[in-house]
Amino acid sequence: MTTPARPWRGVHVATALPFHDDLSVDYDAFAEHVRFLAAAGCDGVTPNGSLGEYQTLTPEERAKVVEVAVQAAPTGFGIMPGVAAYGALEARRWAEQAAAAGATSVLLLPPNAYRADRGAVVAHYREVARAGLPVVAYNNPIDTKIDLTPALLAELFHEGLIVGVKEFTGDVRRAYEIAELAPGLDVLVGADDVLLELGLAGAVGWIAGYPNMIPKTTVELYRLATSGDPADLAKALPVYRDLHRLLRWDSKTEFVQSIKLSMDVSGRKGGACRPPRLPLAPEIAARIIADTEAVLGKGYR
Repeated sequence: MTTPARPWRGVHVATALPFHDDLSVDYDAFAEHVRFLAAAGCDGVTPNGSLGEYQTLTPEERAKVVEVAVQAAPTGFGIMPGVAAYGALEARRWAEQAAAAGATSVLLLPPNAYRADRGAVVAHYREVARAGLPVVAYNNPIDTKIDLTPALLAELFHEGLIVGVKEFTGDVRRAYEIAELAPGLDVLVGADDVLLELGLAGAVGWIAGYPNMIPKTTVELYRLATSGDPADLAKALPVYRDLHRLLRWDSKTEFVQSIKLSMDVSGRKGGACRPPRLPLAPEIAARIIADTEAVLGKGYR
């Protein structure tokens, strides 16, 4: 669970961003969504991640999203904006903007304009750490083509540049190696469909997609998966099996459209995406709707 000293822990929802019909940002709906997630027991939000379609936002929109999230958040609720950018200087400026707005930590991809080597990755994190907020690294070599290996994460941690890592590779074995090489570096679940496995391996947080739709159930599942109590794990497993048909969409190319569609089906405002993301193919949409209705039909919320 998040604490004032470690505000990056617990369940931080990678928030989907609602748009009006003309695809302008619906800030009022976004603020309401942040309040909804807080009331449902989530520990924080991570705006301006890929699920928040930050790549399609203007600088003014991107800054306002952070400000709205901070203003909507109740006391003690974590705000961990994504500060990814092509260059380290720009990423640092976004981290400074987050700090000025009142964010509690930031989430940072490695440089992704090209396949950076070890030295460039370390320099990137050094630059952004200068902003002063706790930095959670985001390891997503599938998209960035740069792998924050356990050894590289340990180097960043021991230099004091990062406090945690959102681990998205799906390789749950890494949690054990990270713990060996960098004791004290917090592992956060980065993909919804390995929640139970990484929870069992010692994760202390989850940067999550599907709590946008069913926050109460997923928060409770996270608590059960990370308590360390075998009885809780026994309770978690049947719920995890029921939800997995949805959770695995978080790791697919269509994850933004998928989660927004599931939100629509559940009565939350998901809505359309900005280009280049297009509406889902009918057969994929039908599968997601069926998977969502199956979960809702079992009473998960």
